[in-house]
Amino acid sequence: MISTILIIIHVIVCMALIMIVLLQTGKGADMGAAFGGGSSQTLFGSTGASTFLSKATTIVAIVFMLTSLWLAYISSHRIGDSVVMEQKAPAEKQSTPATPEKSAPFKP
Repeated sequence: MISTILIIIHVIVCMALIMIVLLQTGKGADMGAAFGGGSSQTLFGSTGASTFLSKATTIVAIVFMLTSLWLAYISSHRIGDSVVMEQKAPAEKQSTPATPEKSAPFKP
């Protein structure tokens, strides 16, 4: 139950982290602002994007790491039946084992 909820949270955090990283501008984007582009076309303003997205990336990355560690801990400490433990003993054979037949001695 708890692992299912944790997996759902982990997938949502993964998607959020991907989106936040894709929304960030590259380091070369500041060069375009020097030639007349830039701040008027950004989504979060001239300096708001880097600060907001940097903090959001840090927070989401921390949550991603924590959910990853928690999922790893849960999977390694799972108490339950194993597939290997569910093997049944082989069924006994109905017939008796065959005895080797005695053949004539080998003559060269």
